Amino acid sequence: MSFLKNRTMLGVICIVLALIICFGLTPLFNQSVSQKTTVIRVVKDIKAGDEITKDMLQSVEVGGYNLPEDVIKQQDAAFGKYAVADLAPGDYILPAKLSDTPASENAYLYNLNGDKQAISISIKNFAGGLSGKLISGDIVSVIAPDYKKQGMTVIPPELTYMEVIGVTASTGYDTDNGEQSEDEDEKQLPATVTLLASPEQTKILAELEADGKLHLSLVYRGSKEAAAKFTELQDKLIKALHPQPASQTAQSTAPAAPTASVTPTVSETPVQEAGGE
Repeated sequence: MSFLKNRTMLGVICIVLALIICFGLTPLFNQSVSQKTTVIRVVKDIKAGDEITKDMLQSVEVGGYNLPEDVIKQQDAAFGKYAVADLAPGDYILPAKLSDTPASENAYLYNLNGDKQAISISIKNFAGGLSGKLISGDIVSVIAPDYKKQGMTVIPPELTYMEVIGVTASTGYDTDNGEQSEDEDEKQLPATVTLLASPEQTKILAELEADGKLHLSLVYRGSKEAAAKFTELQDKLIKALHPQPASQTAQSTAPAAPTASVTPTVSETPVQEAGGE
């Protein structure tokens, strides 16, 4: 008799649990599944390093169940940022997949603002590029043997203080930030050095590159503030060597004033101001 009572009680409990699931938990689950939320989804292939633009994304309404908590839901939160991994159409955007700055590879090229340009020169031999020891941020002088076929080795005044912004091996990988091909066990020697240059400097460097004769010497390595003193001095010298022409308005209203003869020198050096670094 007690056995039958136990079975009856167990059956009642099972029925009650079933009712709770059917009329309590199931509606709550269905409600959570049916809830919609707006998220950002990729509509074009995006490669690592690409800047995110409006035409690459779209806002879509999807079920909120099982979505990552940090999925990006506003397009403004992704525009102007850079992909750190390849993204395919249909992918959701997560903060971990975006970066505020470009990938480390070629990052220095994204800092150009139009005032100066990046130009690469070839390292013809091991010694010509400081034995592979140059790094970004170095200040170098460009030495020109047999400059302009005059039989003299000089440092052109325009190329006295130049900033190195990249050192690249023949594989295309930068050698000064740890990048190298996965199948290369040893560090690659630099094949080119990329310099930050004014338009006047690029012309001279292009001529030296065509002649195949140039050599780099290290002037300064240290803090950015101290290195800036060298480049500022170089900019002043270039302005003296290559003064900008007067505006057309001034030319039309008054005769051009005679230009005083300028023979600038580079004897002034900011080494003392840099604290002897």
